[in-house]
Amino acid sequence: MASGGPAFGCAVVIGIGPGLGTSVARKFAKEGYPVALVARSEKHLKPLQATIEKQGGKALSVCADASSEQSLKDAFGVIRSQLGDVEVLVYNAGGGMPSWPPPPVMELDTAVFVNNLQVGCTGAFVAIKEVLPAMTKHKKGTILLTGATASLRGGARFAALAVHKFALRALAQCVAREVQPNGVHVAHIVIDGQIGASYADEGEMTYHIRKSQPDRAEDSFLNPDAIAATYWHLHTQDRTAWTHELELRPYVEKW
Repeated sequence: MASGGPAFGCAVVIGIGPGLGTSVARKFAKEGYPVALVARSEKHLKPLQATIEKQGGKALSVCADASSEQSLKDAFGVIRSQLGDVEVLVYNAGGGMPSWPPPPVMELDTAVFVNNLQVGCTGAFVAIKEVLPAMTKHKKGTILLTGATASLRGGARFAALAVHKFALRALAQCVAREVQPNGVHVAHIVIDGQIGASYADEGEMTYHIRKSQPDRAEDSFLNPDAIAATYWHLHTQDRTAWTHELELRPYVEKW
């Protein structure tokens, strides 16, 4: 059946930044979930935690490196000790582009390629293994994995992004087919377009995009709060009509 507030545990958002991660955390906190905020540094964690708590929610900031299995395991240990079992996992971490324009394959550093794969897919694999025991026990849970256009097709000079996004999509399909009969909903969301920053927290990435495209319309960016509303909808879907994969893009995006 559809879910409202927490049934047995907390929500974890891995990959907190000024855009989507922040909006998703705010949404789940607003709906009553204690939220664990996970990122490599505290830059965005503490201010977001303060905002959520000011609004009456409960949040926990945890620094972790998504490229390190032990770092993620330690983070989940802290989360379980302070917030209990994890009912919702949102994996929003991903390897970025090493430069712009991105380098061709012959100039792409192997270390960058491997790190992106670790952050973008292996980290999700580790996180999923951390949350599945409790979800399986309660026969309920939601795992939401943030994908991209590059999840569906690789482009020239995009090996650093597309390979780990392809892998994440495959992981989503494999895990969904395995755990869905146990009541665990796994969904992969393809974000097709550039995400803006939360309106309440102007982000660096959006600032740089707008600086280079000053005449670009505000609604040509994906509104992260609107994406977060979709993530919440996926979590609250009735289990007789679950979505596994969907695509989100601005109305002006060519596809």
